[in-house]
Amino acid sequence: MKPLTDTDYIHTLIAEGEHQQQDFKFEISDARKIAKTLSAFANTDGGRLLIGVKDNGKIAGVRSEEEKYMIEAAAQLYCVPEVEYTMQTYIVEGRQVLVVTIEETLHKPVYAKDKTGKPLAYLRIKDENILATPIHLRVWQQSDNPRGELIRYTEREQLLLDQLEHGTLLSLNRYCRQTGISRRAAEHLLAKFVRYGIAEPVFENHKFYFRMKGE
Repeated sequence: MKPLTDTDYIHTLIAEGEHQQQDFKFEISDARKIAKTLSAFANTDGGRLLIGVKDNGKIAGVRSEEEKYMIEAAAQLYCVPEVEYTMQTYIVEGRQVLVVTIEETLHKPVYAKDKTGKPLAYLRIKDENILATPIHLRVWQQSDNPRGELIRYTEREQLLLDQLEHGTLLSLNRYCRQTGISRRAAEHLLAKFVRYGIAEPVFENHKFYFRMKGE
């Protein structure tokens, strides 16, 4: 088998389209926006950013070295903690395409700073970067805590199980409303159920819901 040329390789990637582990960027005009994608990839399954490729898969090419500095700024200045990445340049049809690869991080979350400097964590779902919920943040924070924590079984846990066992998707708001427990306590409990593999988050109609795992 002859090795793939740069052109073959990039066309193979483009043929996959945008998905959970791949995003196309025609150009980089804002390092903060790129930081959002880096955060989403690092917090989910890792991924690849193809720069110099339009949304429709057409190759536009990277016009200046400036793009490389923008990626560096996104990873080092706008991501907290800093995101590690590798970058390679490919020449396709006489144009430069940058491929930036980000691994899934071990210690989540990775935050991206918004225009006001506020750190926000993102997830990659299909081909979109979605803001992580306070429940995701709690799951990550609890997972980073090496001490095992027994799940105390009280009326609250039973109420949550009853809600989940109805088989319908449960929203955080509905859970708080129906049980009368505070939002904070609800987030903590749901995070615990997700971490122990009892419940799982489901993303539908641009909102997160919860259901029994394996339903």
